[in-house]
Amino acid sequence: MSRATDFNPVTYTPDHFRWSFGDDGVAVVMLDRPDRKNPLTFESYAELRDLFRTLVYADAVKAVVFASNGGNFCSGGDVHDIIGPLLDRDMRGLLEFTRMTGDLVKAIRSCPQPVIAAVDGICVGAGAMVALFSDLRIGTPRAKTAFLFTRVGLAGCDMGACAMLPRVIGQGRAAELLYTGRVMTAAEGEHWGFFNRVAAPEALLDEALALARSLAAGPNFGHMMTKTMLNQEWSMTLDQAIEAEAQAQAICMQTRDFGRAYEAFVAKQQPVFKGD
Repeated sequence: MSRATDFNPVTYTPDHFRWSFGDDGVAVVMLDRPDRKNPLTFESYAELRDLFRTLVYADAVKAVVFASNGGNFCSGGDVHDIIGPLLDRDMRGLLEFTRMTGDLVKAIRSCPQPVIAAVDGICVGAGAMVALFSDLRIGTPRAKTAFLFTRVGLAGCDMGACAMLPRVIGQGRAAELLYTGRVMTAAEGEHWGFFNRVAAPEALLDEALALARSLAAGPNFGHMMTKTMLNQEWSMTLDQAIEAEAQAQAICMQTRDFGRAYEAFVAKQQPVFKGD
């Protein structure tokens, strides 16, 4: 990838996953090894990390859908391409890898665009972490989500799982999934709040795209500020959070979109937001 500020979502062509971008401002990311249920490799980890870091500078991209491919989302780290070679690394090499995987999910949280995971079929290991760190998740009845780390002899505390999963589904439920590595069914995921909703497999991408387009058509600066505050307020007291939101709203009140909303209300019309 060239310099981040030179990123062009129309011409961007990754080497290790699929990317598409439309006039509606919505980008679609999709792993492209459906024959193996879309595992991650060293190369796709790094390229995805770099992409989401670069989206900070991509004003044309308003929302991102991380989609499934061939009936599955992601089967986690590739057994042959990642797990096998890791056995030959020393501590420095292992830490280099584990920090890179954490950098991917941090980049997903740090990019200003809302990220929607469209989860069908297998969604396990690092794939489950990508879905977990997305802002919104739509599943299908056949989605099978599992945090498999203990089942390969590791701890459940991988890529921020012990911090994020309890916040999404609750401490006790998260503890069960992280200790046992068992599959969370789609029904459990929807009931527990992991999935915002469940759609039929054939409608999954369309529903994710419709949601992404509705967000892309909204006040994009306001969405960026919402995502920022959702992340930052974890470490704030209530008083600090209220003050931070007061400042955030005062900043948003200086945008032209705020004025457009008022003018549309007066005219009894729907506002057309432009993100400035």
